[in-house]
Amino acid sequence: MATASAVSTTYLELSQEGDGAHKFYEVTVDGLVVTVRYGRIGAAGQIQTTTFPTAEKARAAAAKKVGEKVRKGYAPAVQGQRAPRAVTRRQVTSAPSTARAVAPVLWRFRTGSAAFGIHVDDEHCWVGNQSGDVYTLDHEGALLARFSLPDGVKCLVADDFWIYAGCDDGKVYDLSSKLPFAAYDIAADVDIFWLDIHEGILNVSDRAGRLTVIDHEDEHQWARRSQGEHAWMVRADDRAVYHGHHRGVTAYAPDGGGELWHTTTRGSVLFGWQEDDAVYAGTGHRVVQRLSKATGVIEATYTCDSPVYSCATSPGGRFVFAGDSASSVYCFDQDGTRLWKLGTGGGSALSMQYRDERLYLVTTEGSLVCVDASESAITAAQQGTVPVARDVKLAAALPTYAPATAVAAVSTVTRAPAGAVVVECVQDSGRLRVHVVSEGYDASWNVQFPRAIREPGARYVVDALHPAAGGFYRVRGDIRRLL
Repeated sequence: MATASAVSTTYLELSQEGDGAHKFYEVTVDGLVVTVRYGRIGAAGQIQTTTFPTAEKARAAAAKKVGEKVRKGYAPAVQGQRAPRAVTRRQVTSAPSTARAVAPVLWRFRTGSAAFGIHVDDEHCWVGNQSGDVYTLDHEGALLARFSLPDGVKCLVADDFWIYAGCDDGKVYDLSSKLPFAAYDIAADVDIFWLDIHEGILNVSDRAGRLTVIDHEDEHQWARRSQGEHAWMVRADDRAVYHGHHRGVTAYAPDGGGELWHTTTRGSVLFGWQEDDAVYAGTGHRVVQRLSKATGVIEATYTCDSPVYSCATSPGGRFVFAGDSASSVYCFDQDGTRLWKLGTGGGSALSMQYRDERLYLVTTEGSLVCVDASESAITAAQQGTVPVARDVKLAAALPTYAPATAVAAVSTVTRAPAGAVVVECVQDSGRLRVHVVSEGYDASWNVQFPRAIREPGARYVVDALHPAAGGFYRVRGDIRRLL
């Protein structure tokens, strides 16, 4: 009689001094199945499971994986003995507003936790908080869906119509479909402060004042350490990456070729915004400063009454908005003339975005606030007349989506529906990548795809693929395993 094979687990850690690596790697063999779990020490990590034809091949594959990690400096450890590194959460204070009048708030949604992430597009308003919750609402405040991520949301950014959330676990999640997934896994020594994505290239600024650039396949491209620490600003376009830190703003060539310019700002940079020809830096010395993208020259200064936590502009920079640490929101003409100052009525704005005569704020109270920024509404507010703000309630039956951490969590189909696209996991240059099987696509291009559910030879059905600059495809819609 054959006896059941014993389950064996090897747990390794790599922890370096200072800001170096601090991560684990665990390999478990259970008969024909090899399960690999990896990530930052103290985190749940990502899981990959592979089934082999024989137990001998499973043990050999596991031994190879362990050997590769040992050669890179990993060593056997006891899980739980080494503490996780602390994650930096932005420490902010919020005083009552000194403005004489309150902004005309149309509606307010309380997320339940301090919120930094915001994005507003043609159809949706997105807000992400430090509990890992991301909510979508329509422009009138109706709740549409909730995404439940494993850790606190630092920021939300968009690249075309793909939405990404940068989280405290070091991962950046694609929220563009019902199956959110970790599209980028930032190195374990990077404490994310802010991020931006431009044509599939991820730009990450961190606590140590570094700028890390990663491509669509989660592969490191280049990194630079700026002159200052606490880099709360990063913006990117075709001509440069703009990095804001406690010593000012530094522009780097997009290919990592070097520094283009550096400008010392009036105070530490706490937030950044960009238009086609200028970047805007909100600082701890109560100003927003507009810098030329071409030269770094300061073109205008917008003066507030307290440290600036956030800023934004109307299209083309016609109006400049700012939120300060004293729960006030400001509007300036493009030349720096202050047009108005009003209280938010609900904490200091940590992020903001203007769209179609409305100003959307996320606040220290964890609320997404919609302000009517039209001239008539602001004039009425200055005279003491504001609408009754509608409080949006959390719906009990709200659809909730969470990232898949294993293949078993993905729904299956036995054949591809009409119009769907089939992709396949293949070994390519030593890495497990995803290529397109369906006709009409470039089979040599990679597909940005959840790493946690990749298996050699596995096929998946997706609703649609869209080409992106740089020669890769992005997934649009649902992901299902093809049996």
